[in-house]
Amino acid sequence: MQATNDKSFRRLGATGPRVFPLALGCMGMSGMYGQADEAESLRTIHTAIEAGVTLLDTGDFYGMGHNELLVGRALREMGSAAREKVMISVKFGALRGPDGSWLGFDGRPAAVKNSLAHSLTRLGVDYIDIYRPARLDGGVPIEETVGAVAEMVSAGYVRHVALSEVGVETARRAKTVTPICDVQLEYGLASRGIEGRILPGLREMGIGVTAYGVLSRGLLSGSVPQAKGDFRARLPRFTGENLAKNQALATALKELAAARNLTAVQMAIAWVLAKGEDIVPLIGSRTQAQINEALGALDVRLSKEEISKLEIAVPASEIAGTRYDSHQMAMLDSEK
Repeated sequence: MQATNDKSFRRLGATGPRVFPLALGCMGMSGMYGQADEAESLRTIHTAIEAGVTLLDTGDFYGMGHNELLVGRALREMGSAAREKVMISVKFGALRGPDGSWLGFDGRPAAVKNSLAHSLTRLGVDYIDIYRPARLDGGVPIEETVGAVAEMVSAGYVRHVALSEVGVETARRAKTVTPICDVQLEYGLASRGIEGRILPGLREMGIGVTAYGVLSRGLLSGSVPQAKGDFRARLPRFTGENLAKNQALATALKELAAARNLTAVQMAIAWVLAKGEDIVPLIGSRTQAQINEALGALDVRLSKEEISKLEIAVPASEIAGTRYDSHQMAMLDSEK
């Protein structure tokens, strides 16, 4: 039996919208990986939408608002029809200083509504399709945060409520207040931590997953930090001996992919697609070439034997280094 990947739409949980099986993550278009080419970023968004992608993911703190302005411009350039068929997912709440520093998180109801007002303005839209706190605010009950978003659903400013980087218990508490369509979590060959408790728990509740970090920020495709401002230079998986060990695993993936006339990127995405119809990979492409390469994964069929071989060749237990630094890892509700 083969695991089927195709262009059939997937539903985000029991209560969420139906979306194209790949989503476009726009974070990298606003400086997280170094200087980005704005014209190429716009072309990449256009290319994704023209290929059928219906979900664009952004955050109000990506580039301190730059990313939302970029997404809004891309949609306006394509005309009103684009807005009608494209869904925008926005993460909110992370606080940043003018120097780009991270200052914490604010999930208070008043802050939720204030953030939403600014996002609507930057994006140039009347509503946001999916609105989610980027992280759990340890000082504010999740019920209060999502309760505020639910009020904005009732007011017509938001269509669906979602979460990011939370564990099962937090998701369960949030669900008592309002339907939750999906949780955004890091998931891929190099990051399989959610398979133990979180993924089964979400499935039990009818909550979907939008999976980011499918390539572990380029680690599995052989990409390394080079540009000034590339935040990966501070991540454990990209430093020192860890990088050398991880590159060996990336080479193993590349060789398996080559045997199928695929790229490592396509093989890694195909693996995630094969892990369940309730998972939508969120691909952080910054160029037209990258999004076109990623879309090629939709034509890949992996047998159970191939999936097993992949997991043996790239065992998550052998990935050296955590996905974030120790400070950020300690803040993740999904890691508790």
